[in-house]
Amino acid sequence: MYPYGLQDKKALNMLILEILEQYTDSDHPLTQMEIVDLLEKNYGVPCTRQTVKNNLMLLGEMGYEISMEGGICLVSRQFENAELRMLIDSVLFSRTLSGKQAKRLIEKLTGLGNKYFRAKVKHVCHLPKLIHSDNKQVLLNLDVLNDAIEQEQKVRFTYNSYGKDFQLHPRRKEPYIVNPYQMVANQGRYYLLCSYDASNQLSHYRLDYMTKLEMLDAKVEPMDQMEDFVQGYSLPKHMAEHIYMFSGPSVQVKMRVSEHMIGALIDWFGKKFRIVQEEADKLIVSVACNKHAMRYWALQYGQYAEILEPESLRDEIREVVDCMASFYR
Repeated sequence: MYPYGLQDKKALNMLILEILEQYTDSDHPLTQMEIVDLLEKNYGVPCTRQTVKNNLMLLGEMGYEISMEGGICLVSRQFENAELRMLIDSVLFSRTLSGKQAKRLIEKLTGLGNKYFRAKVKHVCHLPKLIHSDNKQVLLNLDVLNDAIEQEQKVRFTYNSYGKDFQLHPRRKEPYIVNPYQMVANQGRYYLLCSYDASNQLSHYRLDYMTKLEMLDAKVEPMDQMEDFVQGYSLPKHMAEHIYMFSGPSVQVKMRVSEHMIGALIDWFGKKFRIVQEEADKLIVSVACNKHAMRYWALQYGQYAEILEPESLRDEIREVVDCMASFYR
């Protein structure tokens, strides 16, 4: 017998709803007799077609959208198949989670769909192993930081980097103590936006590089004292200006790019840049960006982007390019 018991009609309603969630969609309706059979087979609950019909009507009155045209199916559900697939893909390609954590989350998400959805995505478990974090504390770190941000408490952690043995090692002996403000996702990684007591600028730290994270019994410094907040803080603006999550202030950059680079500019900076001049098949654009990040970006796009201003950034890139060229002579 079904362990919940059938003390009242509500229990039977929930069993029928569970059957509709697991076995139906617009392409796979059931008949009343098939629902009767599934109640008996899955839950050991005897029932009649009339009882099923009555309970379907009650579920409709409770707000569940059930179609009875050409068969019985649940029309609306918590997640559509496309939404579940997007969530599964976001976990699959997340570099923050460990491989085991990603697999467990995908199994949970897959279980939210019906049996036809599960059949469509069963191949996901057999995809080649993707790059995931080696730090199994990431989900715990998320919980601790959520609590610390909500309660406005400082946190302490060890920050690590990879060694030649492909393992994480502390960057320094002393732990980091910071004021946590927000968490953001960027390029498949989670980052903490925070500050030090002695600094008025935001810093960024990857959650998958943190170990021994703990919340302290000390209140954070008000974030409105940070330079970014004094100037009018906007998270979308901050993210657009810190594309590689380097810490530090932004500078106004002017560059000459090929016209076909418009799509790449929007991908990286959103629509926060300005076209200040057009030259044949070239554009001169102006954008605010972290200086270190812009150096990486300009080197990445090489022949398609030329930094014009500031002159100091142009000089830095020239030095890097000269150094790179020496490797290939």
